[in-house]
Amino acid sequence: MKRTIIILFFFFAKISLYAQWELVWQDEFDGSSLDTTKWKVDIGGNGWGNNELQYYTAQGNLTLQNSILTITAKAQQFGSNQYTSAKIKTDGKFNVRFGKIETRMKCPMGQGLWPAFWMLGSNYSTIGWPKCGEIDVVEHINSETKIHGTAHWDNVGHIYWGGIINNDPTLFHNYSIIWDSTKIQWFMDDQIYYQLNTLNGVNGTEEFQNSFYLILNLAVGGNWPGYPNANTVFPAELLVDYVKVYQPSNANSIADNIEQTELFTFLNNEKIVLNSNFDCFKIISVNGQILKNEKIQSKEISINDLIEGFYFIELYSKEKAYRKSFIKN
Repeated sequence: MKRTIIILFFFFAKISLYAQWELVWQDEFDGSSLDTTKWKVDIGGNGWGNNELQYYTAQGNLTLQNSILTITAKAQQFGSNQYTSAKIKTDGKFNVRFGKIETRMKCPMGQGLWPAFWMLGSNYSTIGWPKCGEIDVVEHINSETKIHGTAHWDNVGHIYWGGIINNDPTLFHNYSIIWDSTKIQWFMDDQIYYQLNTLNGVNGTEEFQNSFYLILNLAVGGNWPGYPNANTVFPAELLVDYVKVYQPSNANSIADNIEQTELFTFLNNEKIVLNSNFDCFKIISVNGQILKNEKIQSKEISINDLIEGFYFIELYSKEKAYRKSFIKN
């Protein structure tokens, strides 16, 4: 019995080494000023191609306090611009190609306000937009009770596809994408709400095989949201708790190249029914949180206690381990 317990201990210890994501870059805004080894401040007020009204400054509109980055839009004249705000980007400091990109933030509400966490292809300065590609992890406009996730690219002209999900943007939410060579998926609080197929550059999506840099900003006005009115409250604040970038960890050593239907089937969206014998399993959230880590007692795994969203299941035998994704509706 003792020997069996020891063997199981080491077996589960080995399993614990497998994490879905490895954190490769982050900013939790813990200091009193912006970390300029990670970000640069964009400055200017030329409308940014969208007829926006703000002038982005290097100070006065960007503060860090209590581990929160605050970007503040003010009704404040700056030259010919009626408003000031701030925009930061990792251009020239950090690029990412594939992975999970996530932020936790809360948005202001008001006509003409346009907060966003987004990405541009790192070749933007040489080939321009939209040929460089754009991935909007999250955007919010005006007083909508929903957020947008969108991709822009060039396919003999500007193309964009995206999705929306309802929420209260004035509360903190986690917004993320999972991006690989075949697709981009958008999430809010672990719930998937849109997916774009980019396999083999379908529909001219070759841009999304390249590296991108990160951008945070709060715009005022523009072609899409329209412009502030008498009811828009200034100053308006975009609060950002963190920005994190993950890439697949040593879980890559887990075989991931067999069809999901060969591993398991769903039963009324309540159970996962295994088609082969395994010793242990884990269910992991899209944020890498291990929700279940158990020895398998039968070939039926209940998922009744999971909320709607996107998950990974990892299945282990003494010889092999497999990882597949699934969606609980």
